[in-house]
Amino acid sequence: MGAMTIKQKTMQWLAGILLTVGGFLMVLPFLWMILSAFKPEPEFARFPPTLWPETFTLEHYVELFERMNFGVYLRNTLIIVFFSFLGMLLNAMAGYGFAKYKFKGREPLFYLVLATLMIPGQVTMIPVYLILNKMGLTNTMTGIVLPSLVGAFAIFLFRQFMSTIPDELLEATRLDGAGEFRIFLQIVLPISVSVLAVQGILTFIAGWNSFLWPLIIANDAKYYTLSAVMVVPIIIVFLLFQRYIMDNYTISGIK
Repeated sequence: MGAMTIKQKTMQWLAGILLTVGGFLMVLPFLWMILSAFKPEPEFARFPPTLWPETFTLEHYVELFERMNFGVYLRNTLIIVFFSFLGMLLNAMAGYGFAKYKFKGREPLFYLVLATLMIPGQVTMIPVYLILNKMGLTNTMTGIVLPSLVGAFAIFLFRQFMSTIPDELLEATRLDGAGEFRIFLQIVLPISVSVLAVQGILTFIAGWNSFLWPLIIANDAKYYTLSAVMVVPIIIVFLLFQRYIMDNYTISGIK
């Protein structure tokens, strides 16, 4: 028993050391990015790179706030976040439809939606770009926000959660004369407040971090975003609500 306890403690120490080293390696690029913001340009481009700045400077932030269109970038980011939340409502409606409505081809269609999760977003960027280009939506805010309005992962989360809502409750509401849209707004959404909160957090993070797609679809700086320079709100949101994110994975059946 004593030998087993020593063995278990040794394994725990080894696991802790490995996790600490792995965590440091994961954080190192982010730490380098933050510290590099305070380096002068020659030091930033130096190879091999330095982690800690030899000379601290605020010239990059001065350029951002005084000589670049910070207000325009912030406005674009907030617009993307707003439409991302609008897309969250559409995802909730789709998840509710898959969970509670029986229609021909429901299961194959849902599996087709899930299958899109296996396709990396980078693979679909070129086809989506060509489609939007044919529609004349390149270099427009519409072209930036349109592809991100709906997402398979969000639909899956809402569908999993809303499947647990009792059908008897919805039928009783229908007998009282409520329409389907009213049922969704006044019954389904209030019950789903927990998954809505967590999906709202994920939606905010995704919308605020939007960088690559606006860079591809827009060639005008007036459509650029702040995601490369404003990571602090994301860190705060994640640290405050990470527990709810993990709880939502459990609620939705992701083990």
